[in-house]
Order: sequence, then C-alpha cells, then structure tokens
Amino acid sequence: MDSSQFMDIFLEEANEHLENLNNCLLELEKDPDNMQLLNEIFRVAHTLKGMSGTMGFQKMTKLTHQMENMLDDIRKKKLKVDVQVVDLLFECLDGLQAFIDLIIRTGSEGDLDTSLLVDKLKVLQGDPDKDIEIEDEHAGEHTRINLTYYDSKIIAKAQGEGFYGYQVDVTLDESCMLKSARAFIVFSILEKHGEIIRSVPEVEDIEDEKFSNIISIIYISKHEPEIIERELKSISEVKSVRIDVLDIQTDSTVRKNNADNVQVPKTGETGRMKRNITGKTVRVDIDRLENLMNLVSELIIIKTRIEENSTIMNDVNTSEALEYLERVTTNLHDAVMKVRMVPIERVFNRFPRMVRDLSKELNKEITLEMFGEETEVDRTVIDEIGDPLIHLVRNAIDHGIERVDIREKLGKSPEGRVILKAYHDGNMVVIEVEDDGRGIDVAKIAEKAVNKGLYTMQQIEVMPEEQLTELIFTPGFSTTSKISDLSGRGVGLDVVKTKIESMGGFVEVETRRNIGSKFIIRLPLTLAIIQALLVNLGDESYAIPLNSIKEIVTVRRSDIKVVQNQEVILLRGEILPLIDLKKELDIQVDKEEPEEITVVVVRKGEKLAGAMVDSLIGQQEIVIKSLSRYLSGINYLAGATILGDGKVSLILDTNSLL
Repeated sequence: MDSSQFMDIFLEEANEHLENLNNCLLELEKDPDNMQLLNEIFRVAHTLKGMSGTMGFQKMTKLTHQMENMLDDIRKKKLKVDVQVVDLLFECLDGLQAFIDLIIRTGSEGDLDTSLLVDKLKVLQGDPDKDIEIEDEHAGEHTRINLTYYDSKIIAKAQGEGFYGYQVDVTLDESCMLKSARAFIVFSILEKHGEIIRSVPEVEDIEDEKFSNIISIIYISKHEPEIIERELKSISEVKSVRIDVLDIQTDSTVRKNNADNVQVPKTGETGRMKRNITGKTVRVDIDRLENLMNLVSELIIIKTRIEENSTIMNDVNTSEALEYLERVTTNLHDAVMKVRMVPIERVFNRFPRMVRDLSKELNKEITLEMFGEETEVDRTVIDEIGDPLIHLVRNAIDHGIERVDIREKLGKSPEGRVILKAYHDGNMVVIEVEDDGRGIDVAKIAEKAVNKGLYTMQQIEVMPEEQLTELIFTPGFSTTSKISDLSGRGVGLDVVKTKIESMGGFVEVETRRNIGSKFIIRLPLTLAIIQALLVNLGDESYAIPLNSIKEIVTVRRSDIKVVQNQEVILLRGEILPLIDLKKELDIQVDKEEPEEITVVVVRKGEKLAGAMVDSLIGQQEIVIKSLSRYLSGINYLAGATILGDGKVSLILDTNSLL
C-alpha cells in the first residue's frame, strides 16, 4: 500500500492527538485518580499506535504499544499514578513529538532512538516482557451467532432479491500486533462486495482491540463464498477464513413466534466500520484559502474600479446594481474571513506544559491563568504569534517571577502568577502577558542606556518613564547581570517587537517595581483586506488604516508651536505632537503651503499624534499587497494597494511614525 498519499492527514491528526495527550497529562497530574482522563490517554496512545503502524513507522508503534502496556496496568490498579509515572508519560509525549517533527522534515523516523524510553516503561511495570492482556468474552472456537429477529428479516428480504446470507468467521494470527487495523481491512473488503449486518465483537470493541483473534460477521452478498474467501485470505496476518451460508427458511436459530429468541439490537449495534454520521467540519488546505482570499481581493479591486466609472456615467440602474454588488462582495469578504479565523487557543495550548517544565527546572511555584482562548484571529496571525509569546512567557517566568524565599520576604504568596489573556478591541485583537513578579527596574535601564552610550545622563533625566521602559526593545539591550539559558530581560525583545510590527501590530509595556509587568500586544484582525482613508500628499495618494485613526481636524498654521524641536498643537487642552508626512517621506513641495492644514489624528495604544496631509480623498476598502524584498526596508510603509483606476497607492505604517 502506498501510504504517502495519507501522509498529510496522518501528520495533522497526529499533532491533534499529541495536543490532546498533552492537555490530558496536565490534568492527570492534578487529578491522578481520574479514570476518565486515564481512559482518554489510553485511547490516544492506542490511536497513535494504529496510525503509525499503518503508515509503517515502527519506532512510534513500539513506543505507543509500550505506553499502552503501562496505562493498562494503571487501569487494572497494578500501578499507581505518581510523579514518576507522569514525568515518564511526558517524556513519551516529547519522544512522539520528536518523531512527528522529524517525519515532517524528512518523511521518515530517521535514526531517532527511543529504546531508552521503552526500557523505562518496561522497568516501571516491573516485568520487561509483559504485554497487554485483554479479556475477550468472545474468545474460543467458532460459534454460530444467534440471529436477532431484525437480522433474519433483513437476510430473508435479501434472499428474495437474489442475495446470499453468510456468517463469515475470520481468524487472525496470534502474532498480529495491529488487530484493529487488520479488522478494518477485512470490513473494507467485505463492503466492496456486499453489506455487513452485524459483527461479534462489536465495532467499539474491535477498535479498542478488546477481542482475541476471531471476528464473526453477519453478511449479505451476491458473490459466491469462494470469491469472498479468496479475497479475505489475501490479507496479511489472516490465519483462516470460514464462511457458512445462512438459510432463513430452515435456520433453527430463528423463531419468529418465540418471544424468548427475539433480540432487539442495541443502539449502535450495526457492525459497520463506516459510521453514517455526516461531519460538520472539513479540513481545507491553507493554500486553497489563500487562493480564495486573493480572488476576493481581485473582486474588490474590480468593484472599486466599476464604482469610479459609474460616477461618470451617472446611470440609476448601474448605481442600483453596484449597491447590490457592494453588499455581495462585503458579505463574501466577511464569509472568507470567518473561514480563515481560528481560536487563539491553538497557540495558548502549548503554554501549560512549558510553564510546568520551567517551574520545575527553576524550582519556582508558578500558576498559569489563561483567559479568552476562544478569541478568533486570522490564520496567518496564529502561525506567526507563537514565537513572540513563547519569549515573553519565558521572560516572565525566568526574570519576572522571584524565587519562593524572595516572594515571602516581599509579603507575596509563594506561588507566582502568569496571566495570558486575549480579547477583541474594535478591529484589533489584544494579547496580554502579565506576571506578578519583580517588574522592570527603570533605574537599571537608565544606567545601562548611559553605559552603552545610547543617551546622555541629561537626556535620561528628562525622559518619561514609559519611554525609558521601551528601551528594553533596543537590540542587545538587557538589564540582567547573569546570562541565562532560558532568557534575559531585553535579550531578544527587539525580535519580538520586530515580529509584531511586521504583522501590522505593536507592543506596549506596563510595569511597577515589585508589583509586576504586563506586555500588551495589539494586532489587526486580518492582514489581507482593510478599511482605509485615502489622502493626498503632493501629487501622490497614500492610504492610512482606518483602525489607527482617532479623528480628523483642521488647524491653522499660526496655531502650531514648537516645543523641544517638535511641532505641536493644543487640541482640547491636550498637547498633540505633529508629524509632517511630506518631510518624513521626502516629498518635494513646489507650491506655497496653505494657511489651513488637515490633520489626521492617529493612535498607537494610548499615544496620539497628528499627521499633516494636503487633502482627503475618502474612505475605501483596500487590498494589502506586500512590498517586494527590495523595498521591504523602507521606513513608514506597511505595503501597497491597487486603486480602482489601476494606480498604486502606498499604505502608511502609523506605528513606525509614532
């Protein structure tokens, strides 16, 4: 069998099972006597064993098989769940994840060796050669299945239409490791030539391998027994096949008038391997979604172009048709965006295990609290946000949370808290990483900035505390005197900031000495299509994302003042710094500046600034096109868009302007 065609499905499902296993192990550590959790862990190990065996990954199969052995001993009360057991199961989880990562990269298990893990599992059980012993109520010689009244009615009707009724008994080799997988192949072949009525044991027991090596099946088909027997015997590890013809007219097992022999089948007792349940979800390759989004983007560009042409034609029917097209494209865009949206839980789920391991490694007591896991963000954001969050959480644990003895001296609880929170705020998604640790020492930041020659002492003295705190995002800037294998407060935070800003977001810091720190990340909900305000600067048009605009005001040039070489205006009693976009973007000005200036007030979190523009064009839905790598280093630009008239308009990055 060529298994390569199933590789993508195997890897995706394996990752889902490993994520489930990770969550279950974390819960089992808190509640060792929870049999429901234990059964779920056993089910996951069993499923992974079957999947890896079918794909031919023998090392994974051996490891999961031995995990089953140990878990079965726990279920039979032969072994108790303790720290040693949980730690070993986590090691097995890491081993399985290593296999999956290697298979993703190379397509094979390679030379990765987990024999030490397998030996640890055997030693913990006390008997290196033991195997799972499954009690099977159906074990023994071939026996005739007692047909139910409904079985007999189905077979009798099938016989009247030219079908045969059979009892098919399949015996597997005693050495067969993947009995459930072989059973699936048996059922698959039988269903090609007929219909399965019932099986003994039932489907659930076969899936869980709760049978010895015999499967009995009530079956109807138009094929002769010899043909069915020949196909079944072609399956590897099938020892023997026996087929008995059932004749309902003479079959003494059926007594319609004898109530004692009428058996009503239990719910789900169909014996079919195929479940007649229609799934409500489908797996869709992300590339297909990207292609769909690109098509919607092109549709919006064409719609904008038609709208501009319609203003010249001034036709009522055309205007009505365009209004309808506007509604359809908007709904289509919203629908595609919802398909691309996934819960941020997919990122958050990796942190409980990480916090557990780090707290043990650093000998700290830490509780992780997560809120808003159901918050949905664009799939592209999910793929990119993981690494920055990992760095911030590791920083919080390593350098934010104090040791137990220090916390007690400060009057804090011995157990430190790390809070991970996500929520929507307008057209932005906000992610907060908060800890109740020592906070960031602003005095140390100031000292380090002077020592590194970034600022003079005079500049530091007049610098606001918020601006001082943001110096930790400077490349290579760190306040810690001890190099840590895990993290350094400031080391790598410039990478975090760069990554967030590359997605059109920004990061802020709030900190209080010995109270804690909070890193706030704000990201746009989507990175593809946005609402923007088009403005004129000289002879060119530029787009400003609407979600970063607070308001638009008109000011007189005589009202502009200069404070510390910065142009400012007084807006409703507040000082608003001004940004001369033409100067920042090096746009040549040939004509005299007007007395009245249009100012677009943009924001970055709590910060505000006024961007001076020549005039406003209007609000428009635009498609963001990324700049080529030759233009990627230009400041203040987040990308470009194609307007309805075919011209290109550059999109301003207001975060970098502020």
